[in-house]
Amino acid sequence: MLPWFTTEQLAPDTWVISEYRHWEETHCYLLTGTDRALLIDTGLGICNIYDEVRKLTDKPVTAIATHVHWDHIGGHKYFPDFYAHEAELPWLNGEFPLSAETVREMVMDRCDPPEDFDVSTYTIFKGRPARLLKGGERLDLGGRVVQALHTPGHSPGHLCFWEEARGDLYTGDLVYLDTLFAYYPSTDPEAYLASLELIAALPARRVLPAHHTLKVSPELPCQMRDALRQLKQEGNLRHGAGTFQYDGWAIWL
Repeated sequence: MLPWFTTEQLAPDTWVISEYRHWEETHCYLLTGTDRALLIDTGLGICNIYDEVRKLTDKPVTAIATHVHWDHIGGHKYFPDFYAHEAELPWLNGEFPLSAETVREMVMDRCDPPEDFDVSTYTIFKGRPARLLKGGERLDLGGRVVQALHTPGHSPGHLCFWEEARGDLYTGDLVYLDTLFAYYPSTDPEAYLASLELIAALPARRVLPAHHTLKVSPELPCQMRDALRQLKQEGNLRHGAGTFQYDGWAIWL
């Protein structure tokens, strides 16, 4: 059987740790500097991502969440030093809007779990961040700076991460090639467009999403921005408008 995690090196100091045995194909990114490392998202929590990280670096690691959904913070339990946006602190305090039973069903949906995985013991992560973010913070890893950008829409405290020196943009669930989710009550379609306006203006050379294929064109944020602009003009940028299909992606409103 294939291992749970698949690791790919993107640069001498950057790796993507992926979970391809779940349909969401979640990606977490490990960035190392001379002083410390940053882990962008920790995945589903089905297996121990800390062990995978330790194969790649022995530096102190800070985990940072693009957003506090179960499939992005499942491995946070292994990282007491973690950052999150202040808008999602209530979810980390146990106020996540889905029940544990519902989340367990989603964990097992179209999943090829390890034989020793017992979903009945799966819990939604709760914890107190070492640092609350507002957006705009510059995180210095030692010779390497990553900026946190507040990009709500998919969730109230969603963050993208911008490494200007390299042109790398880590987009979380704001941009990826598949169906974007903006229909939950906790989503905000208007904010989604505003966030796309923000990141589409960046001179990104590489777009690194949190789900599915890693082969994402740097032009995709601009294409999504233009599509949502058109939806707004037509009066469809709202909950309940339906699902709109584009070239290689869709948005569910």
